[in-house]
Amino acid sequence: MNAAARRVWAIVPAAGRGARFASAEHPPKQYARLLGATVIEWSMAALIAEPRIAGIVVALAADDPHWPAVAASLNSSKVDTTLGGASRQESVLNGLTALASRAAADDWVLVHDAARPCLTAAEVTALIDAAGGVGSAVVGASNGVLLAAPVVDTVKRERGGIAVDTVDREGLWRALTPQMFAFAALKQALEDAARVGIAVTDEAQAMERLGLPATLVRGSPFNIKVTRAEDLSLAETILSGASRPVMSRPIMENNQMRIGQGFDVHAFGSGNHVILGGVRIDHPRGIVAHSDGDVVIHALCDAVLGALGAGDIGQHFPDSDPRYRGADSRVFLREVAAMVRAAGLEVVNADLTVMAEAPRIAKHRVAMAANLAEDLGVPAGRINVKGTTTERLGFLGRGEGLAASAAVLLQSAAVPLHSAAPVGIPGTPRTTT
Repeated sequence: MNAAARRVWAIVPAAGRGARFASAEHPPKQYARLLGATVIEWSMAALIAEPRIAGIVVALAADDPHWPAVAASLNSSKVDTTLGGASRQESVLNGLTALASRAAADDWVLVHDAARPCLTAAEVTALIDAAGGVGSAVVGASNGVLLAAPVVDTVKRERGGIAVDTVDREGLWRALTPQMFAFAALKQALEDAARVGIAVTDEAQAMERLGLPATLVRGSPFNIKVTRAEDLSLAETILSGASRPVMSRPIMENNQMRIGQGFDVHAFGSGNHVILGGVRIDHPRGIVAHSDGDVVIHALCDAVLGALGAGDIGQHFPDSDPRYRGADSRVFLREVAAMVRAAGLEVVNADLTVMAEAPRIAKHRVAMAANLAEDLGVPAGRINVKGTTTERLGFLGRGEGLAASAAVLLQSAAVPLHSAAPVGIPGTPRTTT
């Protein structure tokens, strides 16, 4: 296939009941509450934030009553669902089937446990980089890659509750997730295991059966799997940063504050309205743009990305990508907000200025601020929108276009922001006036 077209997809098997965890009083472990959100929201945050992941399929139990609320909170256009199976490998196979119409044979498929909430953005980046990245003809690790942590404790072999032997830990690693393999190879490996009745415990084991061992990528020992109720306390400690090395969450530091600024401009063209801050405003002229040309949201996205040290809007949502032709810019802002959460940060406040002779925005400011606050998952009072003219000077003064600037302040967060103010579901109508 064309190397430039090679993409990365993700599958999150989430159909399990977690017999050691769930009860009549408690939901399955992936839906347990953890620092104001669910375990699965934490588990998916770094996947949603990674721009190289083209889409995520979550494999769910039939009639899952918990997922709709999670989907509304995650609010990501990347996420689709499929019916899960009775086992992990069946759920992953179902996820692969759901991706079959979109994924090419050599596309990467990354599988991550729904109950591993402490995955960092840095680990996802390292895994994809180790495999050769996106669009690479020369694969860094041809059989695939998996996150793993070396065994550091002394290991004992037990019989009847008695430690009968000490196992040499040299060369022993704990397999973590995500694990990532080529679409066609992983599908073949899982189907082959199922055909002969072998229940594999992870995707790497299925690949090993075909003589295709994966390359180990060192992950964080804090990338734990929630199995029992007491694991939630450990996950809470890790996510709160009390015992987590700064380097495993590269952007977050205790009490850190980060400032970003953004600017965007578009020329007027044919049309009868403009979109500003997600609000449709009647105007004699439209905007020349690849997406919907919302300069307010574009400037705000750039400001947030700048504060994150994550480049600019053009890198994440390039105008050369046909998927973004005419796109609702609020989708961009929601993806950027997910990156903020994945970095362990929250928005303190944002200040935006619209620069244009017309349209005047005074009566639209409240609706604009409400949209931006909803997409960022913050109270509306943290967003300020104002307008100004250039006193008829320059291209703005001549009415040739409009522009916006944004400044944003981020700080370290103890809880994911979406727990404080749920954001809307993708595809919901904009506020209009």
